[in-house]
Amino acid sequence: MSDEQSGPEEPAENISGGTTGGGIETAFEPGEAATRAEAVIDALGELYWRKTYGGQDAFECLVRTILSQNTSDKASQPAHEALMERYGTGDGESEAPHASERTSDDAEPRAGDLVEALAEAHRDELAETISSAGLYNRKSEVMIAAAEEIREEFGSESEFDAFVREEEPGTVRSRLLEIDGVGPKTADCVLLFSGGRSGVFPVDTHVHRIYRRMGIAPPKADHEGVREILEEAVPAEKCGFGHTASIQFGREYCSARKPACLDGPEACPLYDHCERIGVDEIDGEVVDPAETVE
Repeated sequence: MSDEQSGPEEPAENISGGTTGGGIETAFEPGEAATRAEAVIDALGELYWRKTYGGQDAFECLVRTILSQNTSDKASQPAHEALMERYGTGDGESEAPHASERTSDDAEPRAGDLVEALAEAHRDELAETISSAGLYNRKSEVMIAAAEEIREEFGSESEFDAFVREEEPGTVRSRLLEIDGVGPKTADCVLLFSGGRSGVFPVDTHVHRIYRRMGIAPPKADHEGVREILEEAVPAEKCGFGHTASIQFGREYCSARKPACLDGPEACPLYDHCERIGVDEIDGEVVDPAETVE
């Protein structure tokens, strides 16, 4: 973090992949905001690190995001590390054994192409490797099928990486969404963390909750509706930061059941930006914003 930046350093582990997950300090400075959404991002910029993203290998980023589905970073990070230890690219100095030549006890790092390694993986072995992530049987099936599909169409991990980084973002997003098990949030995370695309604001459960609770998105807006509003209202260079900082804010202050505002205005640094839709500060009751609309 540069000396000019305020706020704490980036946490060692977060959805961006931590300090080794790609990304550099970004030049944007909080200032006069043109929209409420931009004002929120600027306020988060005073509270948290400010980074721009890009640089992860596209297929590894896809795998990491699949692992994170419906689970916490605390559970998915060890699964990702175990997966990369067993199937990762290694140093490229040795040939990776074919699936038919390996046993379930073979935990040596895989050298070569991660797409190839997972396309040839035994499902039971992969499921065991990522078991800390939850839903590991389904996730192992999704990753193996995705690897087979990507290998067939693109040929290799590097060619898929080039497609994600260089092709028109809408084309990349549409193609990613055709992969079984890949939804909008997963596709957008690949565009952001691998492709480094500006103007991409992935919407997970925290982002979906926060911006409806604030009144920036309609109470009944779905994930895609929230994404469209944010990508329209937030300058492109602030979207990547806005995504990760909003997640951190949701974890620390704006939780689903007990947001910090229940402890008083001074407890939440974004109190003045929020309409607190679905939050009754007097009775202490909290409901999903959608439940406030008949």
